[in-house]
Amino acid sequence: MLLKSLREEVLEANLELVRRGLVLYTFGNASGISRKDGLIAIKPSGVPYETMSAEHMVITNLDGGIVEGDLRPSSDLATHLEIYRQFPNVGGVAHTHSEFATSWAQARRPIPCFGTTHADYFHGEVPVTSPLTAEQIATDYEKNTGIAICRHFANLDPDAVPAVLVAGHGPFCWGPNTTAAAHNAVILETVARMAYYVLTIASDAQPIPSDLRDKHFFRKHGVNAYYGQEKS
Repeated sequence: MLLKSLREEVLEANLELVRRGLVLYTFGNASGISRKDGLIAIKPSGVPYETMSAEHMVITNLDGGIVEGDLRPSSDLATHLEIYRQFPNVGGVAHTHSEFATSWAQARRPIPCFGTTHADYFHGEVPVTSPLTAEQIATDYEKNTGIAICRHFANLDPDAVPAVLVAGHGPFCWGPNTTAAAHNAVILETVARMAYYVLTIASDAQPIPSDLRDKHFFRKHGVNAYYGQEKS
């Protein structure tokens, strides 16, 4: 079986999204890439999570061609491919229709960085893309979704803000591997829910100051990070 360990990681990431309540029925998908092989493992389209195994993960190339697998890949494959092409440090992508993050996407509102929980993972607000045009929806919809995501990050660091809200659709998250992408999706849903509560309590709430935001982000990320234990 081609890319056995990557298939297993991708399966586990998909199941983690279910365990954390971010996925209903067959909604959502996660994928991972082997950069050295130029191959991607992704959840098959419309297959119930409770019946999936590592063997069901579909292996494709960066053009979307199936290399191994008898099932059709996720219908969002072209979006994942565009993220992999444009964001070289991304090793995994997770897409959900989780309740609170999707609500922000449907409202076409970025999620402000109201507190340190948010800042631990996302260096600033989680942005929302521009809506697709009728022509973009009618032709190459999934690819155009990926293009819209990557275009929005022309002046943003996708490694510092590993998530986006696709207008009218839902969140996409990523990370250095598929496990991290799923983890970021779980955290995104948490901060989306917290941000909703903040605005419910205080409609005039403001994002935290940049010095506090930066302190929390950089103590976990970058060359001077000191959170957690030293890696051997």
